Amino acid sequence: MRTPISTRPPMGWNSWDCYGTTVTEDEVLANARFMSEHLREYGWDTVVIDIDWSDPTARSHGYNDSPPLCMDDHGRLVPDPERFPSSAGGRGFAPLAAQIHALGLRFGIHVMRGIPRRALAADTPILDTDSRASDVAEPSNACEWNPDMVGLDHRHPAAQAYYDGTVALYAQWGVDFIKADDMLWPYQAADIEAYARAIERSGRSIELSLSPGRDLSLAHLEHLRAHATMWRICDDLWDRWDDVEANFARFARWAPHASAHGWPDGDMLPLGRIGIRAERGEPRDDRLTPAERISLLTLWIIARSPLMIGGDLPSSDPATIALLQNADALAVLSESTGGRELFREGATVIWGAGGPDGVRYAAVFNLAADPRETVFDVRSLALPADAGVVTELWTARALETEPVTVQSDAARGVAPGSRALRLSLAAHGAVLLRFDPAADSQPAPDSLENLG
Repeated sequence: MRTPISTRPPMGWNSWDCYGTTVTEDEVLANARFMSEHLREYGWDTVVIDIDWSDPTARSHGYNDSPPLCMDDHGRLVPDPERFPSSAGGRGFAPLAAQIHALGLRFGIHVMRGIPRRALAADTPILDTDSRASDVAEPSNACEWNPDMVGLDHRHPAAQAYYDGTVALYAQWGVDFIKADDMLWPYQAADIEAYARAIERSGRSIELSLSPGRDLSLAHLEHLRAHATMWRICDDLWDRWDDVEANFARFARWAPHASAHGWPDGDMLPLGRIGIRAERGEPRDDRLTPAERISLLTLWIIARSPLMIGGDLPSSDPATIALLQNADALAVLSESTGGRELFREGATVIWGAGGPDGVRYAAVFNLAADPRETVFDVRSLALPADAGVVTELWTARALETEPVTVQSDAARGVAPGSRALRLSLAAHGAVLLRFDPAADSQPAPDSLENLG
């Protein structure tokens, strides 16, 4: 099994939601500097350049047919020097990676499965072999949505050599994170194994992210854990409530398997200023309501999904940035165990998780389009009925629980001997709760902290 790099999911920024295929070096650096100054102390530490960084003709709202991708003599893609001036003269992303590392951050890039069509047309030689692109290309296994690449025939040993050579180049540049696309739909087991092998042979510690997952099957879990850091469980997520809501069922299947051995990924967070030159929509602040932003973040955090911000950080509104600076909420991502869906009925969804030293976490979601006020038995939230402090983490507000001795309309469904908690939930809203036990109490024997 792959050796874990971190005990928490990756956290960072990705250029896709705001700049699509068109991001420039200056824009990457502006986001990296903002992250270093305002978000690094909260765990955000990775900057990822998404697709088509080698295309000098890249545009918003789609891909180009037969793009003149920049590549070296061995068919390996290199940055477009017009958009990434520091890459000129064969330096690749090394100068940019060095600047990002100097900010205390990690550097990542997007890659596509396979070999460039342009390399096949030129029949470029494969580094350290006697083979050429035509020997290893498998055009029948090309991506269905992007025209840049064709597949590799992994029955030929030079196919592995091509991946070895490309990843070795990225390692020389100082790449810490690779988002490998077109790997999961359909499931490309041979490519996943070959890419993971190339990373291992590179000698550099590089996290591997696989996408897009659409409705990824749990049947692949052990194979994914053996080869990747994280893997998408859905298609692209955008700033629509329907997209967020669709991931509740996916996370219910996958979250119990999230651990340092691999992280199910609900895709990047379409929060803040997005669509600037992107694949989807025009420049805008994300169209989620404040309550929907809370629900999105709460679900991703308690499900322990990787968190990749999709909005342009310097131009995003301060209220959105403040959500990303909530240390208590983000602690659930790094400290919780056993996160899982506990209850789903109508518009109400409840998640629970364990924490250190008897701490418990709960998340309550209202999927309805109208606000609701509900009374819960704390035990239905996987919180103890013992004395302790319940805090709502997004507002830092302590919530009062009430002992129940008789059944009443005010506490319907709360058993005598337990405690009641009244919650007000906005339309499409959520609360994220932490239970801290009293100083003289002991964790319950069935504590969730040992699950997962």
